[in-house]
Amino acid sequence: MTNKNSSLTLELFDYHLPPSLIAQRPADLRSASKLLRLDRKGRSIEHHNFSRLPDFLREGDLLVLNDTKVFPARLMARRDTGGAVEIFLLKFPVEGEETPCLVRPGRNIRDEERLLLGKGTTLIIRRGKDRFKDRFTVTGEDIGLGEAVWKFGQVPLPPYIRREADGPDDADSERYQTVYASEPGAVAAPTAGLHFDEDVLGLIREKGVPIGKITLHVGPGTFQPVRSRDITEHRMDGEYYTVPSDTAKLIEDVKKGGGRVVAVGTTVVRTLESAFCTQGVRAGEGTSELFIYPGYRFSVVDALVTNFHLPGSTLLMLVCAFAGTDFVMQAYREAVKQNYRFYSYGDAMFIE
Repeated sequence: MTNKNSSLTLELFDYHLPPSLIAQRPADLRSASKLLRLDRKGRSIEHHNFSRLPDFLREGDLLVLNDTKVFPARLMARRDTGGAVEIFLLKFPVEGEETPCLVRPGRNIRDEERLLLGKGTTLIIRRGKDRFKDRFTVTGEDIGLGEAVWKFGQVPLPPYIRREADGPDDADSERYQTVYASEPGAVAAPTAGLHFDEDVLGLIREKGVPIGKITLHVGPGTFQPVRSRDITEHRMDGEYYTVPSDTAKLIEDVKKGGGRVVAVGTTVVRTLESAFCTQGVRAGEGTSELFIYPGYRFSVVDALVTNFHLPGSTLLMLVCAFAGTDFVMQAYREAVKQNYRFYSYGDAMFIE
């Protein structure tokens, strides 16, 4: 359980980042990214290439990946007046159900308005109210929304990755996705996993490190800004997760054998910590609303592979909870000094 502490102010998680260090494209090869290795106990910082990660794992460890798959959640449509409308789906469509979405611009959208998505394809927008905010839902009219997504949707790149007017390109469709993604449902990539290629995964297995998988469908709530100065007042939106029984068994065996559970990404951390009970990690489905910030006591995760996160983000706060705020912010300053690349397409950290 997280401990409330009013001294945890938003300013503690701020840092200076030159805009030139925000990665606009991935590295030429996935595993060619830089890797900043942090030792929590020795408080040491080392600089490596990501392809060295297998060297830092030990026989008896367990690597846990998030196999969620990013779906093309951004749809570009037009009103009958000719005006352009962007629709951002907040979850993967389920046929026969309305799908919540963000609409921009949404101020003048009429309830039950039909938007043209493609030749002969229209969407129906319904608007309502949710806590005094506009709430939109959308369904496909001529074809199912799920089919429309795969036919017309665009990769939902975050706004700090800039593209031309045509939007994401074919390279983004491949690289803003992990090589092991299999379960459609995420509106953003679990970016720590973007560095892994089949060669690195093969070396990890050869070292005697099994690989387990969970699924957490990354939603927009993960990136919701913390607006309160006292971060303990922030509330996370729920995100659906699944822990397979074989992964729960692997974790149990590794813990009994004295090995480490190595989480790839903050989504894996939140899933495993959410699924923990006194008997260990529960297999099954659930919804994680867990907000991890300094003061949290970890029950499952022993080491972490993660990217460099936005100032003041809940993701950075989780990393600070894991390795200590002062040490993490020191490492971020060092990464800036050494011209590491930041955010989704940027470089990685390994914290042990």
